[in-house]
Amino acid sequence: MRFMVIVKANKDSEAGVLPTTEEFAEMGKFNEQLVKAGVMLAGEGLQASVKGARLTWSGGKPSVTDGPFTETKELVAGFWLIQVKSKEEAIEWMQRAPFGDGAQLEIRQVFEAEDFGGPPELAEQERRLRDRIAAKQ
Repeated sequence: MRFMVIVKANKDSEAGVLPTTEEFAEMGKFNEQLVKAGVMLAGEGLQASVKGARLTWSGGKPSVTDGPFTETKELVAGFWLIQVKSKEEAIEWMQRAPFGDGAQLEIRQVFEAEDFGGPPELAEQERRLRDRIAAKQ
């Protein structure tokens, strides 16, 4: 099972405050454990929402709103994509993440092509696309 672990933004991440050298080192150690265990598929930090944009559809048309976005608690500062056997294993791994007080992670299972049902040719199309993406990495 694949899970996306969402690192919630806070005032510091939205202000563009970077982690200290020590915090980077601790996160590097944690990521190395995830990689050595074959759990980590991807992971990235995201720039502050001031550098982003939101698209909202209404009446079938998108509108664009440039950041920053005011509700910091609803924003994402980074993510991991991990592959584990269960949600419990994902939780177990993420309890080891080197965060301080107030940090918040959200763990969400990723849909697999089979989860969508529908015609088999659409699931096959999804698998082919994923294989092409994986081949580029």
